[in-house]
Amino acid sequence: QVQLVESGGGLVQAGDSLRLSCAVGGRTFGNYQMGWFRQVPVKEREFVAGVSKSGGRTRYAESVQGRFTISRDNTKNTLYLQMNSLKPGDTAVYYCAARTPMDPMAILSTSERYGYWGQGTQVTVSS
Repeated sequence: QVQLVESGGGLVQAGDSLRLSCAVGGRTFGNYQMGWFRQVPVKEREFVAGVSKSGGRTRYAESVQGRFTISRDNTKNTLYLQMNSLKPGDTAVYYCAARTPMDPMAILSTSERYGYWGQGTQVTVSS
């Protein structure tokens, strides 16, 4: 079993920055491809960013490209999402997710392909 616990959310103003963290326990963190998703009420969960098992490859949604940076520290079993130049449209509950990839370089954006999820952390950006 894998446990994922997000932290770092909060209320900020447009243009501010936040860093989300996701602590992973239970299994070898380096075995998992990791992702960040976000969700607002009445909408489907949306892919934000993903990182390969080693951290050598990343992938971003077009809406956050150039503003957000995903990274991982396999020695600390922790996933990060650095969010800069935040916009009101970034307001959502942010979730970290893990999956066991067949291809070690693959980064998937489909939420159904991730088997493990955290409880989410709220990010609210005021205008």
